[in-house]
Formats: sequence, structure tokens, C-alpha cells
Amino acid sequence: MKTLFLGAALLVSIASFAQPKTSKTPSLRLIRNATLVIEYAGKKILVDPMLSSKGAFESFAGVEKNPTVELKMPVKEIVEGVDLVLVTHTHVDHFDPAASNALVKSVQVLNQPADKAFFTKEGFTKANVLDSSTDWDGIRIQRVDAQHGSGKVLEMMGKTSGFILTAKNEPTIYIVGDGILTEDIVKNIKKFNPDYIVVNSGGAFIPGFETSPILMDEVQTMALIRESGKAKVIAVHMDALDHCRTSRAKLIQKANEMNIEMTKLIIPQDGEVVHLKR
Repeated sequence: MKTLFLGAALLVSIASFAQPKTSKTPSLRLIRNATLVIEYAGKKILVDPMLSSKGAFESFAGVEKNPTVELKMPVKEIVEGVDLVLVTHTHVDHFDPAASNALVKSVQVLNQPADKAFFTKEGFTKANVLDSSTDWDGIRIQRVDAQHGSGKVLEMMGKTSGFILTAKNEPTIYIVGDGILTEDIVKNIKKFNPDYIVVNSGGAFIPGFETSPILMDEVQTMALIRESGKAKVIAVHMDALDHCRTSRAKLIQKANEMNIEMTKLIIPQDGEVVHLKR
């Protein structure tokens, strides 16, 4: 009887081993601010990691130190098993010292040309500049420019980028990055026809330039939704930094005024997972 049991157990074990590995359902998890973990085409992609504890660095608007909220999960959980890091730009709220310390220096990083020297200095051995596009492990990654404000404040903010992810049998994701709504973003939406658009909707400003936001606010986010085609819009970069004037509550209020369904506009909480469908 014991022999029969062991034989059956062995057969079950072999059958389980023989089963093909099923890829994870694509998903996006908002960590905090613009930090995302995207499960896509079987890979774990970390976007714009700001991993510092609450109050670790300076105030941006003279209100309180940043970040203004704690992470909902341990840093180890966030960085464990990361296959690729995408960095739209290296302002401290998108790549901070805590992220540099937590990530293994041999992790694959894709960054904009303006940040090449930064990642060399930080000691990342597989940080590669993405000029326009690349094919990486079955994922097509396109870099597009973003406009981090307008006028004089844009000169202060420097270069920023967005990324577009496409892969076979996966939804197309457009990560807009830090920027205001421009005609180029509208053109990108029409060109790439994304299934999801991730927009930084915090309405951030620089003191002294309050009339020139450096991110989309609730009004510009609604304007983007009007141009979004079939895409669902995932709004992030809120309720974590003291210079962001658009909160989740304010964005929801504006969406209600404009009769925007919450199936069209997704506003995740910190730590929340959004499952992505093609």
C-alpha cells in the first residue's frame, strides 16, 4: 500500500512539473506617488522608485517634509525579483537614494539620455540609455518626451520622459511621466492606441510659479481623458508630496462633475493592484 502511495505521489509530482508555466495576468501596483510595479509579459518592472521613509527629504512647497506618507509595504518586497527598472527622470521623487541603495547594482535599468551620467555615478552596471525604442525580452519599449511644465519653470525642471510598453497578447501601456498635457501626448495616444494610460495627475507646482503647473492637474487630466480613445486612464502621483495640489478627492470630484465613469478613470490607492486587460 505504501509503495502504491509513493508511486501515485511521484506521478502527481511529475505531472505538475510537466505543466507549462502560465504567465501572470498583467497588473499594475501603485506603490506610492509615481512608483509602480508592473507585472507584464512574465516580467516584474519597477517604475520610478521613490523608496524613502516618510519625511526623509526636504519640503518642496514649504508645507512639510517629503514623502508625506509611508510606504504600505517593505522595501524588500518592492525590489525583490525585479527584472527591469524604468526611470522617467532622476528627480528625487522618482529615483531617490533609498532606491539606489535597495536595488542591486546589476539590475537592468533603462533611462533617458539626460540621466546617463547619474546612473554611472550611482554604480549601476546595466543602466542603458534609451534613445527611442528597444526590444527587451519580448517587450517593445518606446521612450517619448514629456514636458515638465512651461515657460521659465520648464528650464528649471529639465528633461523628462515617458514609456510605452507593447508585447504579444498584452495590453499596451503608455506611462506618460512627469508632464503637462501637450499636443505631443495626444499624438502619442493616436499613434500607439494604448489600452492604458498612466498619468501623473498631482498638479504639482514650484513656489513662485504657482500659475505654471509642472504636472497635469484635475482639469488637464479630464482633457486627457477626452483624447484617450479606448484607453483607461490610471491616475497616480497624488497625496504623497507637499507640492501636489491635486488630491485623489479633488480628482474624483472633478470626474463626477464631468460625468466620467470610474471604469474609465482608475485612481488606485497606495499598495493597490490594478489588473490589466487587453
